[in-house]
Amino acid sequence: MISLKIFEAPVWNLSEILRYARTKPDDTSLVLIDECIKEAGAVLSYKVCYTVEDVIRDGDYSQIGKIRIKSNTLERTLSGCEQALIFAATVGSPFDRLTAKYSKLSPSKAVIMHAIGAERAEALCDAFCRSFEAETGYRLNRRVSPGYGDLALETQREVFSMLDCPRKIGLTLNGSLLMSPSKSVTAVAGIVSADRGRLCGSQNNCDNCDKIDCGYRK
Repeated sequence: MISLKIFEAPVWNLSEILRYARTKPDDTSLVLIDECIKEAGAVLSYKVCYTVEDVIRDGDYSQIGKIRIKSNTLERTLSGCEQALIFAATVGSPFDRLTAKYSKLSPSKAVIMHAIGAERAEALCDAFCRSFEAETGYRLNRRVSPGYGDLALETQREVFSMLDCPRKIGLTLNGSLLMSPSKSVTAVAGIVSADRGRLCGSQNNCDNCDKIDCGYRK
């Protein structure tokens, strides 16, 4: 069964916006960020669709519902798990239009808007994972997304099919595997007992990421 959750705006994280924008907290950047937050806040929405599926191992492959995948990256989050949480999260298409407007009018504002979008999408994922843990009493291993590590980006197609993303939250996938709205995330996280989880929402950070050459790494 595919479920839908709509969230209020998660708490803003200024340090993350600065990190995504690759800028320092000087007077100019802080004023610009404040202006962009006020404008973005009026158009942002926070929607997640998700499902819980059984995990079956078949040799080197993991079967999650109807998805059969061979991936060491995925295997790490599924370690010790009999079920997995699959979800898609988006902050909505009006925010994409706002960012596109500033791409033409103000490059500096466009940079900040892109940073805000990235921070908002991750904040939504964290809020959703925390709410899932609180409501179920289970814990989540670190979430992983298609395109991360050796989890093939093409897995997006199967995730979208499983979640019915266009109908549930208005999220679409084009032939190049780009999502629209762009500030969206799909992910998988293993579900484990409360005493064994690694708290997806609080552990999904640079310290636990394998991509050490990332320009956004803290």
